[in-house]
Amino acid sequence: MPSPAIVVDDTRLIALARAVLEVEARSITNLIPQVNDQFVAAARYMLACEGRIVVLGMGKSGHIGGKIAATFASTGTPAFFVHPGEASHGDMGMITTQDVVFALSNSGETDELVVLVPLLKRLGVPLIAMTGNPKSTLGESATIHIHVAVEQEACPLGLAPTSSTTAALAMGDALAIALLEARGFTEEDFARSHPGGMLGRRLLLRVKELMHTGDEMPMVSGSTRLSEALLEITGKGLGLTAVVDDAHQVLGIFTDGDLRRALDRGIDVRAIVMADVMTARCRTIRPETLAAEALAIMQEKKINALLVVDAGNTLVGVLNMHDLLKARVV
Repeated sequence: MPSPAIVVDDTRLIALARAVLEVEARSITNLIPQVNDQFVAAARYMLACEGRIVVLGMGKSGHIGGKIAATFASTGTPAFFVHPGEASHGDMGMITTQDVVFALSNSGETDELVVLVPLLKRLGVPLIAMTGNPKSTLGESATIHIHVAVEQEACPLGLAPTSSTTAALAMGDALAIALLEARGFTEEDFARSHPGGMLGRRLLLRVKELMHTGDEMPMVSGSTRLSEALLEITGKGLGLTAVVDDAHQVLGIFTDGDLRRALDRGIDVRAIVMADVMTARCRTIRPETLAAEALAIMQEKKINALLVVDAGNTLVGVLNMHDLLKARVV
């Protein structure tokens, strides 16, 4: 049974939390000298890897390893996590001669990892170990060893892995970002790895994938009476119409705002034509433009729609803010 809870006042809670952050921050800072030739050698092995980076770790190190593998994979270094216990019962078959193994263990003596060392040696794969003890079995057996020892755990009992797991995670991030830069990994590459996320949509979606085309485009000529144009606007339901010539070259745009301004002037909607009330020289956009750029233009110009034109200024589509909202670009 756990011990009864001890009443701790707010000041003590804040002091404990700050102490943990200070210890862990110091542990990360102390890692900086460990970014040395061993770190570079590990990065070189990973860059030269023709297969995958196979990450191993038990317990809390396993949780950290899973996150590191995910970070590698999402930043251009193919990787996956294998549970060492399962590796001894068949999952070693997931590791090929083209791979690089990255093993995490604070002590360097984790039984489930140590037992795999002879098998990895026989397979001939590089073994990069990240431990807090270079003289450990894992440290001395590794092809490359990255030292991530910490002075103390942030846990006041000195038992729960806290500073040590934070240090391992930070060093894993350092490796991932060094590899990202070395591979020339770009924002668009990152977006391809995250197509379902907000960043993926912002960096991958283009105007041509969202715009209204063909019969969905509200479109009238400059000589069309305003009363007839209003029917076109209402029928297409986009709150605007493009004004074009006979070759569908854009002459201007007419929106709800233009209608309000025209009515304020007391015009006769049955007599006036679109050339007299449209907004000429309106802002247009190309279909290959990123949807995120279209959003930025709308926000900057304080408008809710854009006409989409080709290189010859011919109308090819209409995009409005609702399209961006539906696509979750906003």
